[in-house]
Amino acid sequence: MWRTEQGRARSCSRETAATAGRLPARRFLLLLLLLVLPPAVQSSKRFSRSAGPKHDNLKIVGSVVFPVKVYVKLNHNSPRILCLTNRLRNLELIDPIFQWTGPGGGLSSENSSVKISPSGTLILRHFNQSGVYTCSIVYKLTAMQPVEHLIIKYLIYAYSDPKNYYEFTARYHTAPCNSSENTYFEKALLQILSNLVAELSCEVTLIKSECHHVKMQRGGLQNENFFTFSVTSLDRENHRLCQQRDCDAFYRLNKAKHHIERFFKQQVEIIRKSSEPLPKIYYIDGTLHMVWVDRCSAGYGMNAQMHPECPGCCVVCSPGSYNPSHGSHCLQCDRSLIYGATKC
Repeated sequence: MWRTEQGRARSCSRETAATAGRLPARRFLLLLLLLVLPPAVQSSKRFSRSAGPKHDNLKIVGSVVFPVKVYVKLNHNSPRILCLTNRLRNLELIDPIFQWTGPGGGLSSENSSVKISPSGTLILRHFNQSGVYTCSIVYKLTAMQPVEHLIIKYLIYAYSDPKNYYEFTARYHTAPCNSSENTYFEKALLQILSNLVAELSCEVTLIKSECHHVKMQRGGLQNENFFTFSVTSLDRENHRLCQQRDCDAFYRLNKAKHHIERFFKQQVEIIRKSSEPLPKIYYIDGTLHMVWVDRCSAGYGMNAQMHPECPGCCVVCSPGSYNPSHGSHCLQCDRSLIYGATKC
């Protein structure tokens, strides 16, 4: 899922200044270092979505008409899955016998990952095996009536939260493409960006850095470096001193985005207020662009149409589909016969 956000309108001239009398690149970097600590940004609205059953006391009731879908977070415990329909739940059953089977065969409480109560309620621990789970119930409504038999099916899917990050692109007027000054500047810029978001437990990663010769409109050639970098949030859930809002990955990513946007805006302001000629390396105003990226692990994908109960979840790919990498959707593949396929 991509949502594009343009950088600010271009106001500084992109024309190449004369080489003589330029502000040295290292001096310009010293000015950028002063921008490392921007003021605090107000909290963003907490990001929320339906992520399937999460509470231990939640009970799922089956149906004999169609399989009931259940979504269990990967490596977490399932809700209580009943071997009953709504009708049977409200009746008195005599001598009921419950038997569960899963993708790997019969289920028993002797398995540490399975718990089945005397009343037939199933709990799957540390869930990681998606597929069809079937419960067979044999019972009588009265002692004099014949035995009745029902089959109840569940489709139980593992899911995980998407890995969200911001992807930024920015362009800098630069020294000749083979100059060592560009390498020095790239390392310094990444260090500054990393320092900006470190206190938020976020990480900056360089995706791509390319130097190109750009023919200007009604002008000559100039050297420009095209930077692409990502900003991701690191795990903070187990931090003892972590406050609830500060632990939220979306809140921290949004705050990091504001820090970075302000940093690039300040670069423009420094150049605009300076009476000296343009430096050899400088940010080109208006070239900062950002996209919000949702990614699922291999074998998982988002599909709001197939999984309307869990539209923002990365749900395990069903047979007939696969996800080979960190895309956001499962791809069709008729040869795929398993859940969570990573290749066709």
